[in-house]
Amino acid sequence: MSQRQVLQVFEQYQKARTQFVQMVAELATRPQNIETLQNAGVMSLLRPLLLDVVPTIQQTAALALGRLANYNDDLAEAVVKGNILPQLVYSLAEQNRFYKKAAAFVLRAVGKHSPQLAQAIVDCGALDTLVICLEDFDPGVKEAAAWALGYIARHNAELSQAVVDAGAIPLLVLCIQEPEIALKRIAASALSDIAKHSPELAQTVVDAGAIAHLAQMILNPDAKLKRQILSALSQIAKHSVDLAEMVVEAEIFPAVLTCLKDKDEYVKKNASTLIREIAKHTPELSQLIVNTGGVAAVIDCIGSCKGNIKLPGIMMLGYVAAHSENLAMAVIISKGVPQLSVCLSEEPEDHIKAAAAWALGQIGRHTSEHARAVAVTNTLPVLLSLYMSTESSEDLQMKSKKAIKNILQKCTYLPALEPFLYDAPPNILKYVVGQFSKVLPHDSKARRLFVTSGGLKKIQEIKAEPGSLLQEYINSINNCYPEEIVRYYSPGYSDTLLQRVDSYQPFTN
Repeated sequence: MSQRQVLQVFEQYQKARTQFVQMVAELATRPQNIETLQNAGVMSLLRPLLLDVVPTIQQTAALALGRLANYNDDLAEAVVKGNILPQLVYSLAEQNRFYKKAAAFVLRAVGKHSPQLAQAIVDCGALDTLVICLEDFDPGVKEAAAWALGYIARHNAELSQAVVDAGAIPLLVLCIQEPEIALKRIAASALSDIAKHSPELAQTVVDAGAIAHLAQMILNPDAKLKRQILSALSQIAKHSVDLAEMVVEAEIFPAVLTCLKDKDEYVKKNASTLIREIAKHTPELSQLIVNTGGVAAVIDCIGSCKGNIKLPGIMMLGYVAAHSENLAMAVIISKGVPQLSVCLSEEPEDHIKAAAAWALGQIGRHTSEHARAVAVTNTLPVLLSLYMSTESSEDLQMKSKKAIKNILQKCTYLPALEPFLYDAPPNILKYVVGQFSKVLPHDSKARRLFVTSGGLKKIQEIKAEPGSLLQEYINSINNCYPEEIVRYYSPGYSDTLLQRVDSYQPFTN
């Protein structure tokens, strides 16, 4: 065989390997092919090609493995069990930028599925190599490494701590300052995934100077970047008062309120979430939000959104109102109650209704004025029907009941209370009767109206345990009226009168 023929054989072999990895990489993009590829044992065929002498074959083999591992955790586990990870990590440090991107993609595809698979990546020493890639001159390599580190960190605090210990945070903070938008997005997302687990991890992100750089990008025109920026700030602010104050001190207001009007629904949601995470901590932080127009802006945002996008805004209103009478009144003045009532009545999802019920309860629980503001929107009957409905989730029933109780215990607006005398179950009825027993002794007009509307008659029909709180309330109401009036409206009194008619002997001359 001549030298030329030998070279032709090698060329054909190289061409066959190239075609094979390209075809597998292409087939792996379609879900319907995955099971067939898996059954054909493609993993073991790709593994030796990661060490191929031809760089493009190595890269395409890594890309094919990444696509397969990305599909499900069984295939990702096959990568781990096939001892492929150490090979990837070794090559990640040695090879060119194209291979580094492909190898980091495989690590990300494996690590995303579960904490166990992410731990396998940590155990094979990948973190140090990925962190070195964050310093690569090529933005695509940095992006691929940041993405893999974020996917590992997102699972739990231990894995996040491992990423921190590898020295990733200062380099991720540098990445968010790079000009490439895609790199900024992924780096911000990774910082968010690290900060979310604990105050200590969030503090490490803060100590690296991340807040100032994140805050500067709140008004960046790229919607996907804004989502990640707002998410990262939320994950920092949620843990403690100190961290929330640091976020506020970076002058995120009023810029963050502009995001509540963004065209992108998830920018709106993440902006509402950030405001919620700040508001929940203290009355002072909530007051700051009120002063910047944040409550009115969130209420407008709730009105312009659908479904889950509304949820953080609804909860934010509840947190603000829970802090104090004045803050609850700020929500009322900004017309928050009608908006929450609409959510309670019209939202199809129980968890959103439950959040609205909770928020309304926080507004109405302070004084009679607050309770009246909720009651006049006809919210109480809606809360009662949600509490009574067998179709409501357990959480919705519980939050509706709690809201009813909170509002009723302060409500002195009798027209809103009276329907409850007829519809409320015994455990709610006692609060309603209790409120009448507080108001009627001091209001002669209300006492008269209570008789003419049939309220006093209904009170006499209630069967209360002797000596119970409910019985005490009934007695207090009855003591507001002459004895004969109470007797007149008591059940069976008409029969007593008829008996007296029957037994009455008219006087005759």
